[in-house]
Amino acid sequence: MDVHNLTDLYTDYLIACPTQTTATGFSSAVNNEISHDKITRLLAEGTINSKKLWQYVKPMCHEIQSDEGVLIIDDSVEEKKYTDQNELINWHFDHSQGRSVKGVNFVTALYHSNGISLPVCVEFVKKTGFAVNKKGKLVRISKRSKNEIFRDMVAVASWNVRFKYVLADIWYCSAKNMTFVKKECGKDFIFAIKENRKVALSEEDKKNGKYVDIKSLKLEGCTLSVYLKQLDFPVIISKQVFKNKDGSTGALYLVSSDLSLSYEQITTIYHKRWKVEDYHKSVKSNSSFAKSQLKLR
Repeated sequence: MDVHNLTDLYTDYLIACPTQTTATGFSSAVNNEISHDKITRLLAEGTINSKKLWQYVKPMCHEIQSDEGVLIIDDSVEEKKYTDQNELINWHFDHSQGRSVKGVNFVTALYHSNGISLPVCVEFVKKTGFAVNKKGKLVRISKRSKNEIFRDMVAVASWNVRFKYVLADIWYCSAKNMTFVKKECGKDFIFAIKENRKVALSEEDKKNGKYVDIKSLKLEGCTLSVYLKQLDFPVIISKQVFKNKDGSTGALYLVSSDLSLSYEQITTIYHKRWKVEDYHKSVKSNSSFAKSQLKLR
């Protein structure tokens, strides 16, 4: 049995098993036709990284790719509060919970085209360095920020597969990331953006340093061409108003480098960003990520 078939079979076991998953448990599930040592060796072959992932998904990506594809980048944290702290399992801020949790922080680049989503890059945030924080306590730090990982992923993906837009949430909406996507990679972006970001309503206003908050503009149901600070090219912004499950009203501000997009187009395309949220939920629930008994070192 080759490595890919064995990997697929073990993946099926992870999805189907309702309890703790182990190599010996897998061996028992296949009537000991595959030894647990074989699975242990498979899992010990090295860390998962973007290079290994791309070798696996490359044929499928090339089959579904299109010029209208999108690259969606986001990070997630799988909490491992009972595992000893190390460079991989450490304290990270979890945006979904609004607090720091101890666990594994990983960044995913998900390619979506023709109704199919496939991960094309994955990087684990490792805190291999040390620094003294404001309280004088020695803490672990990552030598690469998630924004640096973001830019590396966009660059690698632009070499490997065709896509038109990069989609990301507020946490990646920096001027450096926007400039990199547009100028260095030749792609357009649609990002969520904070309502307190400053924009100039014309090139002349930008030259004169006349800026206003995005929140002060009437953007419901339309797009508006503006100039952001630290960007030397115009963008469009829009506001999507929605209702939360509790009946309250929320607002999502969007920014894009594609000046031709209408309100309907920018909101429809950005809605595809939720594909990465679904992917992360699937990884956590179907791979026994949280139930792993291994001590990662």
